[in-house]
Amino acid sequence: MRYQEFVIEGRNAVIEAYRAGKTIDKLFVLEHCKEGSMNTVIREAKKHDTIINYVKKERLDQMSETGKHQGVIAYAAAYDYASVDDILEKAEQKGEVPFVIILDDIEDPHNLGAIIRTANLAGAHGVIIPKHRAAGLTATVVKASAGAINYTPVAKVTNISKTIDELKDKGLWFVCADMGGTTMYDLDLRGPIGLVIGNEGKGVSRLVKEKCDFVASVPMFGDIDSLNASVATGVLAYEIVRQRLQK
Repeated sequence: MRYQEFVIEGRNAVIEAYRAGKTIDKLFVLEHCKEGSMNTVIREAKKHDTIINYVKKERLDQMSETGKHQGVIAYAAAYDYASVDDILEKAEQKGEVPFVIILDDIEDPHNLGAIIRTANLAGAHGVIIPKHRAAGLTATVVKASAGAINYTPVAKVTNISKTIDELKDKGLWFVCADMGGTTMYDLDLRGPIGLVIGNEGKGVSRLVKEKCDFVASVPMFGDIDSLNASVATGVLAYEIVRQRLQK
């Protein structure tokens, strides 16, 4: 396992990082620059399904730690990602029915780290995050997880909706968090389950919500209308734990 988020600058360095199998979370490329080895950088990025951010030279100059970026800066993951199969295998090895947490575009790395920590303590077998428009496994996430990242696998997938369909085929069913749902205490949350938590501002996307079997809400009695994403995860995850303990 790796403990630091790696910043990789320069065309050859980025190309070799891809070829060495490093996971690149973010790639920033000088806009309108596609000559020579830059074409190889872009080709490797597309091959590995990395989102390419085309930016102005001034932005790269600000980001650069060496001053020698050659028009490209990459951010490699602080930790290696698992696969969805790794998560299911962990449940099988423990002799437990699967419990996974799926995050639909969580953007705040502190929230992601806190959710990984909660997932570990609640006995979830892993966390699934999207490749696009979401926080990855940065050094901030590692710190916020308080060590849980060492024990809780995190998988990164291209399409959350498709992943839910694939997991349904393997016997899981899904509940997502939403204020307009059924009170969590009125739902049967036992069995092989996936808990879906949405974006901090927009919540669970329409397409993902349509894939879920149930929509759960957390009872609230205060003057504001929502919980922080990591807190909502904790509340719902421990309702799942409570119901599992009552079997």
